[in-house]
Amino acid sequence: MLNHEKNTENTNAFLIHISAFAGFMFPFGNIITPLIAWQTLKDRSPFLDEQGKEVVNFNISYTLYVFLLTLTFIPFGIGSIFRKNHDFWNNNHFNFDFGFDNLFGFIGLVSITSIVYLTGIALVIIASLKAKEGENYKYPFTIKFIK
Repeated sequence: MLNHEKNTENTNAFLIHISAFAGFMFPFGNIITPLIAWQTLKDRSPFLDEQGKEVVNFNISYTLYVFLLTLTFIPFGIGSIFRKNHDFWNNNHFNFDFGFDNLFGFIGLVSITSIVYLTGIALVIIASLKAKEGENYKYPFTIKFIK
């Protein structure tokens, strides 16, 4: 393969990976944009096909993990609100208590969510840079939805 063709292939792989940041612009953009880019470029080379599958699989997995993490914290959030309001029906007064126990739960949720969120951003950047160099990057903790 000519050097120019290899550079173009690496640039296209970089763009497929970095397109996951479209999730900042519209919902599920982190899945839809790489999927479209991969479908558009996958026939140009096996490298682009493989990297496109990797990006789409990672972003579906990442979205699933964030969704499940959110679901696990919903009962804790609702429970902490209603724990202090068990007599709401008797006195018709809803008390928003931001005491230490609620604050502790909120800080824990924000910390875990931030770690997962920043890890996802870092992995996309790392993968993009590796793809730009022509390396076949594999994201960790990725479920292979597309084989």
